[in-house]
Amino acid sequence: MHVLDYDYELPEELIAQTPAKKRSESRLLVLDRTNEELSHEHFYELPRHMQEGDLLVANNSRVIPARLYGVKEGTGAVIELLLLRPHGSPGVWQALVRPGKRLKLGQTVVFGDGKLNARVMDALEDGVRLVEFSEVGESFDQLLEVLGEMPLPPYIKEKLDDRERYQTVYAREKGSVAAPTAGLHFTPQLLDTIRGKGVDVEFITLHVGLGTFRPVQVDNPQEHHMHEEWYSVSADLFTKIQRVRESGHRVFSVGTTTVRALESAYRKWQSDAAMHAEGVVSGFTDLFIYPGFEFHATDALITNFHLPKSTLLMLISALAGRERILEAYRVAVNERYRFFSFGDAMLIK
Repeated sequence: MHVLDYDYELPEELIAQTPAKKRSESRLLVLDRTNEELSHEHFYELPRHMQEGDLLVANNSRVIPARLYGVKEGTGAVIELLLLRPHGSPGVWQALVRPGKRLKLGQTVVFGDGKLNARVMDALEDGVRLVEFSEVGESFDQLLEVLGEMPLPPYIKEKLDDRERYQTVYAREKGSVAAPTAGLHFTPQLLDTIRGKGVDVEFITLHVGLGTFRPVQVDNPQEHHMHEEWYSVSADLFTKIQRVRESGHRVFSVGTTTVRALESAYRKWQSDAAMHAEGVVSGFTDLFIYPGFEFHATDALITNFHLPKSTLLMLISALAGRERILEAYRVAVNERYRFFSFGDAMLIK
């Protein structure tokens, strides 16, 4: 297994810079694993691939305005913080700092002309810093809404006019620093249509962090270390998943984050009987899914198109096979699909 096995050519103009005008009118490339066929549709046609008794599971995590720009106290040097996740005590966060070399332990970054301060407490691995903010609780949340920016990926150069277009319509639990983008195509009306077919719709939470978008920087992906991300899944959901699959129906996961949460929680639920009684399976996961992985809670996957050589491309290859995925991507490029966060979608069934 080599990282170059998951590379492909993508013209830069196919990287979507803005969301589709209407969420559900994105294109949908359907890969049928039973007959190897590809079909070209629109996302609003998704319900026709589902049957009564199927189960749709999506990630309800909400993106926080996690990118902050401030100045270093004393020098005025511009500093960018990308908040990753809370760490232990109230007000303490893990954050990516740019430029990190300018910031030493004990130094302070000032935001919004002094409305908010952050002190550097420790240096963690891979350029991550531990910072402590001067405000905690609701005051911090309110200041973050005012001072923070949506953490759009670096390949998106256009300004986002409406923050809600980088949220799913069912986003509820605050904590992600990137959107679970496969869910951006759903509308309330489309979800109602899916429910109307007798398909059950359930939600899990995985707060998207560094683990999801950190690039693979080693030749052998098996040596890649996934950063931990927090998840929470109802224990009752696994009873439902077992019932769905035993009846010959399918579990549709919306996005790779949902897959990672379900597969991580399933293993924990299976190995710890106490989880059955507690009602919730939660914790941090660094699960890295690549070809050879055995899926226990996913039969079909709704996903966007992913970056070359990424862990996400490896995950979908684990479900559908590397050659099938790379061929589907070649077709998507030829057919001028829009790629990445604001791009079109793919159904692997």
